[in-house]
Amino acid sequence: MSIPRPQGPPGAWFDQRFGVGPELLRRVMQAALHSGADDCDLYFEHAASTSVSLSDHKVNAASTRVDLGMGVRVVVGDQVGFAFTEELTAEAMIAAARTAAEIAAHGGQREVTGPVAVRISDWTPVTHPWDRVDMETRVAMVRGWEQRAFQRDPRVARVETHLADAAKVVMIVRPDGRLVEDWRPMTQGYVLTTAVDGDLRESSSYNVAGRAGLEYYDEGRQARLVDQAVDRTVFLLRAGKPPAGEMPVVLAAGPSAILLHEAIGHGMEADFNRKGTSIYASRMGQRIASEHVTIVDDGTIPGSRGAVNVDDEGNPGQRTTLVEGGVLRSYMHDEISARHYGVAPTGSGRRQGFRHAPLPRMRATVMEPGPHDPAEIIASVKRGIYCQTFSNGQVHIGGGDFAFYMKTGFLIEDGKLTMPIKDVNVIGNGPEALERIDMVGNDTVIDEGGWTCGKDGQGVPVSQGMPTVRVGRLNVGGVG
Repeated sequence: MSIPRPQGPPGAWFDQRFGVGPELLRRVMQAALHSGADDCDLYFEHAASTSVSLSDHKVNAASTRVDLGMGVRVVVGDQVGFAFTEELTAEAMIAAARTAAEIAAHGGQREVTGPVAVRISDWTPVTHPWDRVDMETRVAMVRGWEQRAFQRDPRVARVETHLADAAKVVMIVRPDGRLVEDWRPMTQGYVLTTAVDGDLRESSSYNVAGRAGLEYYDEGRQARLVDQAVDRTVFLLRAGKPPAGEMPVVLAAGPSAILLHEAIGHGMEADFNRKGTSIYASRMGQRIASEHVTIVDDGTIPGSRGAVNVDDEGNPGQRTTLVEGGVLRSYMHDEISARHYGVAPTGSGRRQGFRHAPLPRMRATVMEPGPHDPAEIIASVKRGIYCQTFSNGQVHIGGGDFAFYMKTGFLIEDGKLTMPIKDVNVIGNGPEALERIDMVGNDTVIDEGGWTCGKDGQGVPVSQGMPTVRVGRLNVGGVG
C-alpha cells in the first residue's frame, strides 16, 4: 500500500478525506493561540508504507502500515508547547491545541488569518509511483537480488534482501495564512551477505535509498546494490588491522561523509549554537578550515533522501552554505533560532512525524569539490590509512570529540594502497579534524545510502557527500 500523489488543490487531501477544511483549521489555531502566543503551527500527516524481506530463499516478512494524525506547536519566545492527536476530529484537535497552549499564558497576542495555499518546488520527481506497483513485482525484485548475490561469488553462504517504500502527504498551516501541502515519497533497497572461506566467516551489506518510485531501481543501481554488498563482504575475508598511532588519514569520496555529518554537521545546527553547547557558537565569520573547504547543507538535490520541498515549519527547502572557503558563514536554522539570530530560516526545521516538534536538522550535508586529484592525495601520504566505509560512531556535540568505526579501507605505504584493513577505530575532534584537512579532491560523491539522522529521540532521512580528503593526522586504533 502506498499513498498516491494528491491531484487536487493544496489542502484538498485532508479536507475531502477527513473533513479538515478552512473553518476547522481556523478554530484549531485560535484554540492554540487563545492564551496568547508568539506563533503556532499545525502539522498534519497521512502516511503509508510497504516492505518485503527475503532470507534463506523465502519471503519471511511482508507488511504494510498506515499512520494518521496532527501535531500542534505553540511558541512563546524560545519555549515550545506541543501536543498531538491521532484523531482528526474537531474535538480531538482543539483539545490538543489547548494542551499545547498551556505554555503560552504570558505570551503575546497573535491573529489568525484564513489559510491560503502556497506553491512549493518539487525536488522529488517520480515517474513510476509505488501505489501502481503490485506485491509480485516487489517479491520478484528481492528474489533477483538474492540470485545475483549467490552468483557473484561462490563463497557467499547466506543472503538477506529487503525492499521498502513509503509515501506521506503532509499539510502545514500557520496563523499568518500559509497552507502548504507536500507529497513525500521514499524507497530503500538493502542486501546483506555472509561469506565463508575455511574457518573465516564475514558479513557486510549495502543499501540504496532516495525519494523516488520504481524507476529508481534501474539495471545499474540494482547491480551495484548487490555487487557492493558481496564485494564488501569478501573484502573482509582478506583484511587485517593496521599499525596503531597518530597518522594521516585519507577519507574516500562518498561514504566517508558520515564523519562530516556527525563530527561537524551537528555542531552547525543552530539550536546547539543558540544554547552555547556547540564549539562553533562564537565562531561565525571566522576561519575554521583551509581555503579548500566549502560545506553546504542542501535540501534541493533532486530525488535525494535528504531532499526537502518544504520543511516541517512550512518554509521552502533550499541550499545553505555553512562554510565557504574555510570561513563559517551560516548555521542551519529553524524559525526559533532564526528569530534569535535575526536572520531568515534556512528551511531546516524538521521533525520525524506529527508526534514530534520540529528542530534544526541537516538535509544533505556535502563538502564541495576542491583542487586536488584523488590519486595525488593518496600519493602524498608516506604512511597512513585510506578509509572507505564506516559502520558507526560516537560524537560529543559540545566538544566535537568523536570515535568512528571504520569498516573497510587500506593501509597507505609510500603513496600506494597496500594491505586491506578492517574494523579500525578512528579517533579525533571534529573541529580539529576540519582544520587539519589540507587536501580536498575534485571528486565529490553524494552517497546513495539510506541514512537516518538521530537527534533528541527523533530520526529523519538525510543524505551526505564529500570528495576524497586528507586529514593531516588522526588517532588510529590498530595493532599496537
